[in-house]
Amino acid sequence: MRSEKIFFNNSQGQQLAARLELPANQHPYAYALFAHCFTCSKNLNAVRNISRALTLEGVAVLRFDFTGLGDSEGDFADTNFSSNVDDLIAAAQYLAENYQAPDILIGHSLGGAAVLCAAYQLDYIKAVVTIGSPYAPHHVSHLFEENVEQIEIEGAATVNIGGRSFTVKKQFLEDIQEQELKQKINSLDKALLIMHSPQDLTVSIDNAAKIYDAARHPKSFITLDGADHLLSNKQDSTYAGKMIASWSSRYLDKKEKKVLKSDKEVVVRLNDEDIFTSDVMIRHHVLTADEPTSVGGNDFGPSPYELLSAGLGACTVMTLQMYARRKKWPLEEVKVHIEHYKDHAADCENLDDPKRKIDHFRRVLELEGPLDETQKNRLLEIADKCPVHKTLHAPVKIETTVKE
Repeated sequence: MRSEKIFFNNSQGQQLAARLELPANQHPYAYALFAHCFTCSKNLNAVRNISRALTLEGVAVLRFDFTGLGDSEGDFADTNFSSNVDDLIAAAQYLAENYQAPDILIGHSLGGAAVLCAAYQLDYIKAVVTIGSPYAPHHVSHLFEENVEQIEIEGAATVNIGGRSFTVKKQFLEDIQEQELKQKINSLDKALLIMHSPQDLTVSIDNAAKIYDAARHPKSFITLDGADHLLSNKQDSTYAGKMIASWSSRYLDKKEKKVLKSDKEVVVRLNDEDIFTSDVMIRHHVLTADEPTSVGGNDFGPSPYELLSAGLGACTVMTLQMYARRKKWPLEEVKVHIEHYKDHAADCENLDDPKRKIDHFRRVLELEGPLDETQKNRLLEIADKCPVHKTLHAPVKIETTVKE
């Protein structure tokens, strides 16, 4: 997973901190925007686990801190539910202007209620996901119900939520009391997925039932059986991420790549959308070849020379282990570390230059097991006898034709 640190301004000009998680080996086919739970942050383990699960399926995720929380500017005491919705819209606009408009809004707990409101205002959103979310924003007031009277009388109070102190003002209470989601949910006109645990002790599952009843189709419900409200167990949050990716793909424009076919052992494809990123099929094994970003690639996979080094390394360890087994030597594990010396970017630009550098492969063997010096030296000799090593040293003829 690739990650970029991002900052953008909310409607009040305050700088909000975010992380954009990107798939490691492909361009994202969709973007998601994640709203964290009340008083949490973008770095909550559940948020990161869900984001990671989505990026593995090709979905980029922007997770950010609401105003006054995490690494974002502003004072939490001056925020409310309405300002959270405004922050979400600012985040969506940032994505739309700098990357791609988000297709999915995901909200955890109160963040779920916020995405229901934000999605109502964003036409380009195609799918909405709530996780352990309340049907009415004023539900969060039970977290500081002992302080409500003080807030009403004095205008503010310091409350303890999750072991941390926050200042909650009267305007916050008034704002959540004024919020009515039923009509917005009913008019959502977007695919909706509701995820909730029957064992959620913070937001009871009857909230999920109310959201579901208020929504129109297409709507879905997935139980997070056994999970707590914060999805503290990694398995629960990873499962949620996988389910979101699978469910949302039905509503997104996911272009399926054409299956590579060939009567040869290897086939490689590169279209005009990329400079270096190539699809590779070796028999039935699929991988990606690319170049580092430093030379203009996307770094979605190893470079051609790195694949060549890997072939040499794989052949070397297979040959050494096979030889040791035949000799019944105690070689428990073998590793080969390989460096290739050559400026392959310059090489590609100067194919006919007679002064091109010679390729150098530096190969370091790491042998584990109670081997004596004689055995180690012999294995060092055998490394030079692996088939790929011999191929690299032998004259090679390459025939190229154009397929009719």
